[in-house]
Formats: sequence, C-alpha cells, structure tokens
Amino acid sequence: MTDETTEYAEYADQPGEPAPSRSWAAGRHPVNVFHLVFGVAFLGMVVNWSLIESGTVGTDGLRWLLPIPWVAAGAAGLIATAPRLRGSRS
Repeated sequence: MTDETTEYAEYADQPGEPAPSRSWAAGRHPVNVFHLVFGVAFLGMVVNWSLIESGTVGTDGLRWLLPIPWVAAGAAGLIATAPRLRGSRS
C-alpha cells in the first residue's frame, strides 16, 4: 500500500472507503508563492489595461503606471516568503 492509500484507510469508516474531506479549520493551507506572484502581476496588468482603455489614465501616465503590477507582485512574494525566512517559532 502506498502512503496515500494508508492515509485514506486510517480515516475511513469502512475498508476501501475514501477518507472524509478535511476542512480549512483542520490546518493552514500552504501558500504557493509562484501562483501568488503571477496572480498579483496579472491582476495589476488587467487593472492597468482597464484604466488605459477607459480613458482614466492618458499616455502621459504610463511611465508610473506600468511598473506598479511588478512592484506589487514582488512585494506580495516577499511578504509570502517572510515567515519561511524567519524560521519556525518554538
């Protein structure tokens, strides 16, 4: 038996029955930093595009507007990795 089937059998009521799904209250979900960073960057690009297309920001505002998604994505990545860099608390 693999570890996965052993784990399911451990929590199952009947042999061969899948384990009940765990809730978010059972533990914290680990953050995938790669997905977080690219999600923030993509969201920022969509916001930039919508501001430019709606006419809210003209072409003179692109110089400061275009780097904002990349800075926000970098900040989100640093914030997400900060607990790992700090180490575990005892």
